[in-house]
This record gives sequence, C-alpha cells and structure tokens, in this order.
Amino acid sequence: MSIIDGKMFHMNAELLTANELDPSPLRDTELVQEIQFLTARLAAKGNNHANKLLEELDLNVRQFSVLALAASELKPTQREMSAFVALDPSQIVALVDTLEDRGLVKRETDRRDRRSKNIVATEDGEKLYRRARTITITAEDHVLSKLTETERDQLRELLTKATL
Repeated sequence: MSIIDGKMFHMNAELLTANELDPSPLRDTELVQEIQFLTARLAAKGNNHANKLLEELDLNVRQFSVLALAASELKPTQREMSAFVALDPSQIVALVDTLEDRGLVKRETDRRDRRSKNIVATEDGEKLYRRARTITITAEDHVLSKLTETERDQLRELLTKATL
C-alpha cells in the first residue's frame, strides 16, 4: 500500500496495468523525477500489453526478444544473448529450449569457438518473428499513443544512447 495525497492505493502492477487505478496522482510526487521508476513503469505497461497481444502466437515478450535476436544478422551465442537482453544465462537457456522445442530456433556451433552455440531462427521462426514483430509494433503504438512520431523517435534515440 502507498499513500498519495492522503489516499491509500495498492501499488500492484496488475491494478496499474488494468487501469483500475488512475495513475495521474503520481504526477504530483517526487517519484516522477526518478527515471528508473518512469522507465520501469513504461516497460511494465509495454510488456503487459505486448504479452496480451502475443498470446495469440503463444509467445511472450521475453521469447519474442530471443526470437528477434535469433532472426537477426547477429547470430548471437547464448552468452551474448544473455548480455544483450540483460537476463541471467539460465533464463536464456530456458527460453531457447522452449523456442527450440517449438522448432523456431536451433543451436549451431559457433565458427569462432566450437564450445559455444549460436542461436539461429529456423524458417518457421523467421515467419513467426515477422508476425510477432507486427504485433509488437501495434503494442508500442498503443502504449506510446500520447507521443508524436517525433517524440517517439527522440525517446528511442535517448533510450538507445542511455542503454547501448
């Protein structure tokens, strides 16, 4: 529970994302000066919405991220993928295993280091990635609907500068 302007609120992600709680009282708090809070809130809103839309493909945002990297020209190793998406290597193994069981990705021996495995999308994985990418763009449009195209480009540029 949190108290904002003398009112008690459940600060629960389910409540916030289900729009059962009006977040506008947050605008009058010091919390909106915290970039970590704002980016975490944006990520939660975006991921929750994207996860709902990706359900039709039996995917979630984490699986989509792994599939997107596997479909990219990077052909990352599991270790690189872990670093790229900021997840523990054991989480990456589980995500890759799930996608591999569905025939969407495969592990190939890395030419640079035979002990490492590159994660590569299969033909079915490439097709599903393209469908999922359309869905994630729709989710992004929904979550960022209050921003102009120029503001979205600025946000993307700033986030890229801060994170990469």
